[in-house]
Amino acid sequence: VCLPACLSLSLSLCLFLSLSLCLSLCLSLSLSLSLYVLDCSLPQYNCRLDTPLPDVPFVRELTNQQRALKEKEKGDWRSLTKEEKLALYRLTHQFSYAEMRQGSSEWKTVLGGVFIMLGFSGLLLWWQRVYVYGPVPRTLTPDWTEKQTQRMIDMRVNPVHGFSAHWDYDRKQWK
Repeated sequence: VCLPACLSLSLSLCLFLSLSLCLSLCLSLSLSLSLYVLDCSLPQYNCRLDTPLPDVPFVRELTNQQRALKEKEKGDWRSLTKEEKLALYRLTHQFSYAEMRQGSSEWKTVLGGVFIMLGFSGLLLWWQRVYVYGPVPRTLTPDWTEKQTQRMIDMRVNPVHGFSAHWDYDRKQWK
C-alpha cells in the first residue's frame, strides 16, 4: 500500500525539480541575451532628403577638438576657415544634399544578378530540352498538320463559328 504513494510522491518531486530546472535555465538564458531595441520615443538622426534638419546632430559625443570648434562657432563666423565650417557642418549632418543625391553603383550588382539568373534559367531550359524532353512528336511536323487540317475541312468541323467556317468549299481556299 505504501509503494504506490511513495512512487507518486517521488514522481511528482522529480517533475517539480525538472520544471524548476528548466525554468531557471530559461530565465538565465533570457537574461544573458541582450538585444538592442530602438527607442522611438527619443529623437533620432535621419539622413534623408525629405528631412533637411534632423532632430539631433550626427555626432553626439564630441572630442576635445570638436568642443573647441563648437566654442569657436559661437564667435564671429568670418574668423572661421572653410575647413572649420565644413567640420562644423559634418558634426550636424552626415552627408550634404549633393552626396545624398549622388547615385550608387548598386544597379550594377542588381543587373549582374539578373543576368546570372537569366543565364542559369537558359542553361536549365537547355538541359531540360536535351535530357528531359523526348524528340518532337510526329504530330507536330508540317506534313502531319497539313493532313490534319485537310481532314478537319473534309469533315466540316464546326461549320458555323469554328474551323470550317473560314473555308470556302466552292473555291477550295480560305475565305
